[in-house]
Amino acid sequence: MSGCRLMRAISVSEFGGPSVLRLCSNVTVPQLGRRQVLIRVHACGVNPVEAYIRAGTYARKPTLPYTPGTDVAGVVETVGEGVVAVKAGDRVFTTATESGGYAEFTVAAEDCVHKLPDTLDFTQGAAIGIPYFTAYRALIHKAQSKAGETVLIHGASGGVGVAACQLSRALGLRVFGTAGTPEGMNLVLNNGAHMAFNHREEGYTNKIMEATDGKGIDVIMEMLSNVNLSKDLQMLAYGGRVTIVGSRGPIEINPRDTMAKESSIMGVALFFATPEEKKECAALLYAGMETGWLHPVVGSQYPLDKAAQAHHDIIESPGAAGKIVLTM
Repeated sequence: MSGCRLMRAISVSEFGGPSVLRLCSNVTVPQLGRRQVLIRVHACGVNPVEAYIRAGTYARKPTLPYTPGTDVAGVVETVGEGVVAVKAGDRVFTTATESGGYAEFTVAAEDCVHKLPDTLDFTQGAAIGIPYFTAYRALIHKAQSKAGETVLIHGASGGVGVAACQLSRALGLRVFGTAGTPEGMNLVLNNGAHMAFNHREEGYTNKIMEATDGKGIDVIMEMLSNVNLSKDLQMLAYGGRVTIVGSRGPIEINPRDTMAKESSIMGVALFFATPEEKKECAALLYAGMETGWLHPVVGSQYPLDKAAQAHHDIIESPGAAGKIVLTM
């Protein structure tokens, strides 16, 4: 039985800094339930939200102890009763796990497991889940972006940002992206953006407005709203929308900025996506993998025992450059 086997996994027994991520080598391989899939993990993506959850500052707190991680890529070891979408031996990626992805094995619900084409390696597979599904939810389900509109993606060189650039370009949007380093700006331009701007540069928002001939931006995808939201509202075109994907604290805004443009601010949380919305997103993303426009950019890679360093770097690094991934 799988329950008799042991594996290595990261365990969090208390909320706190990155050091609470502890590697354990005698964790029992999780048991399968009905409509569940056991996956041998080859790589697992690291997302900023996992750092917030670990710190205990996020709205949802898991029961301690727990193993973090949602975006795994690997090979199906075995499937539970009623599973029809995948079989043992299939290469897959996930959008959520039941037992945590920072581990050598994980259990995921069948509807969160998706086939991974041979054209993508496992580290790329681990960079799909949260980033691409979040980008789709923000751009399509929330902002209802339409071909021909202009989108500004803040923090476009990170995992979600790269996904948003590729998706926006494929959907026929005019794509602007920001990054904090020259390397990040090149990455943004190489992944679908028509123009890139350095958000550390004084007056960069003026350059963005000039690039729109003063009309403004239709959709802004915001990864750090506690810094940028007030400026975002002033850059919007009439009827513009800001989607809040990330924030690290409060910010003061002037509500009149929304009145002047009849603009909207909306939060984005993949957690609330319906099964139908997830299926729609998965279908479009799979088409992107088949045709080649969906091509995840993997940044820094860390072995499982360096998970604490990965958590430190995803929050403290001066400029993102692709998706941070743990490898098993």
